[in-house]
Amino acid sequence: MIDTSARLLALLSLLQSRPQWSGTELAARLEVTTRTIRNDIDRLRNLGYPVNAERGVHGSYRLGAGAALPPLLLEDDEAIAVVLGLRAASTSAIERVAESSAVALAKLEQVLPARLRRQVATLSQVTTQVADDAGIPDADPRFDPEVLTAVAAAIRDTEWLRFEYDGEPRLVEPYRLVSWERRWYLLGRDPDADSWGVFRLDRMVLRMRTGRRFAPQPLPEDDVSAYVMRAVAYEGWAVHARITVLAPASEVSAKINPAVGIVEPVDDETCVLITGADSVATMAVYVGLLDLDIRVDQPPELVERMRALSRRYGDAVS
Repeated sequence: MIDTSARLLALLSLLQSRPQWSGTELAARLEVTTRTIRNDIDRLRNLGYPVNAERGVHGSYRLGAGAALPPLLLEDDEAIAVVLGLRAASTSAIERVAESSAVALAKLEQVLPARLRRQVATLSQVTTQVADDAGIPDADPRFDPEVLTAVAAAIRDTEWLRFEYDGEPRLVEPYRLVSWERRWYLLGRDPDADSWGVFRLDRMVLRMRTGRRFAPQPLPEDDVSAYVMRAVAYEGWAVHARITVLAPASEVSAKINPAVGIVEPVDDETCVLITGADSVATMAVYVGLLDLDIRVDQPPELVERMRALSRRYGDAVS
């Protein structure tokens, strides 16, 4: 049986992990009696933790809000997620947010166990953070955080990475992670085709480690962020489109984030915007935000969606 101090920490961690627990559930988790749980709850209260109790057959315990912020007990993946979030916030254009995030990050990194500190350091070394200012409204993609740490470790160790991407087997040399608009991208090189590619981590399914090292090649560009964002504009989205815009290329370029679209001039008064999104619905709304005259020919799903929006907007003002 674990000692009282360790049990109190374990109890506190459980109370922080979800809104409420029954005494029976807590006792089963900690392998003690419900009476011991009641005594431990009293000990936590004496230490200043506001634990609320609801009595009765369906009684439960809930960690309440107190006058001071109590220490947080985090699992390994939770701690890494907090560090990544603080790193992103520390680059915020809002000065006080950036400063506070940097201070909080320093405090957290100071107390991280050695194994987590090494993972966090690896992620920091191999990741480029791009400002999230493109306003992409698609839902956040979900993927296993272990994929992120495994890819980062492969980059650190210059080890070939084997994975499935959209169901297709891939073997690449991993070089750099780029975080942008709540998505993670890997810049990698196909050694057989001698070509570079950008892969979204939420579409990757890792396979067994290769254990094979590679000799790093020069990156395709010094500015990794710009290279990856151009690749995303071309092929990183689920839906792609070439939009003819009846305006000069310079005017369109001034309206968009270069990460979400590439502008190709046609003549002095017309250009083509190559862009994408994770859904046809998002694309239809996004091109409307340009507030410019456009012509859309492809893909057919986008044409139909914009026709539907046109009818809907027309009915709204008739």
